[in-house]
Amino acid sequence: MCLGIPGRIVEISDAANKLATVEIGGVRRPVNIACIVDEEYPVERCLGDWVLVHVGFAMSRIDEEQAARTLEALTELGEVQAELAAMRGSGGG
Repeated sequence: MCLGIPGRIVEISDAANKLATVEIGGVRRPVNIACIVDEEYPVERCLGDWVLVHVGFAMSRIDEEQAARTLEALTELGEVQAELAAMRGSGGG
C-alpha cells in the first residue's frame, strides 16, 4: 500500500534540481517536486501548494480541503491504532 501524506510547500530550496521544503504536521522536510512540475506549471508556482508526499517525492497537488480531510483521517487512524495497541497490551484483544 502506498500512503501519501499531505504537506504544504513552504520553500523552493533548489529550483534547478526541483527541490522544495514541505511542512508536514509542523515538521519541515526536503522533497523532490519533479513529478508535479512541467513547462505549464514551473517550480516557482509551487510555493504554497498542498501536495501528497510519498518517500520524499511530491506525487500530486491537492487542494487545502482535501489535505485537511486526509490529515483528519490519518489522525483518526492513528488514534484507532493506539487504542488497539493499548487493548493488546492489557490483554483485551
